[in-house]
Amino acid sequence: MPLLILIAEDDPGIRLSVSDYLELSGYSVVAAENGIKALSMLEKYHPHLLITDVRMPKKNGYELVKSIRQLPKYRLLPVILLTECKDTTERIRGYQVGCDIYLPKPFEMEELGAVIRNLLERSQIIHSELRFSQSDLQHELEPNSNFVEEESDNNNSFKQSKLAELIDLTMREKEVLKLLMNGHSNIEIGQKLHLSHRTIEKYVSSLLRKSDTSNRIELIRFALEHKLAPLNS
Repeated sequence: MPLLILIAEDDPGIRLSVSDYLELSGYSVVAAENGIKALSMLEKYHPHLLITDVRMPKKNGYELVKSIRQLPKYRLLPVILLTECKDTTERIRGYQVGCDIYLPKPFEMEELGAVIRNLLERSQIIHSELRFSQSDLQHELEPNSNFVEEESDNNNSFKQSKLAELIDLTMREKEVLKLLMNGHSNIEIGQKLHLSHRTIEKYVSSLLRKSDTSNRIELIRFALEHKLAPLNS
């Protein structure tokens, strides 16, 4: 089944040309002419990726992305912002509200296609890892009829003790990990904890070192396996 992409763009020419290109590339496409409609279509179709213009009526691109990132199930949704504005401040604002890529107009369709493939591949890997980790965790937590309840409790206590020896997180590291697990970027985590994004990078590096993982995907899987920071529902 083709991956579904939602386009939010008030310019009918751009909306049609991008839709045609994506459909020819093998994707399914739904489109909205403003942010309000895009938000309702998001809930209806559950797309795998969003492409949105910045300047739109009723709800602009920044407001749309900000609204989406407040919904737990869409915090990891890949988002591409399109705009004619090349101002650095505007790009920073786009990343602050939660976009993954900021693509200035005019753009080449081939570049847009490459960006989409990269984001979707990364998104599929992350979701596969999360599903795999959650499945493993659920399997491990299933009661074993071959053991009495007392022995099971002893085993759990032993595992927790071993985990405490394995990784000793500070209170701040736990806060960073919890926000990281729920899809927040370093900038968003910094804003919530009132720290600079460079400080957050140091905490993330410390978490990677303590968990003996090499990237965020492995860190998320480790945290899920050991119930360090479960995803919010």
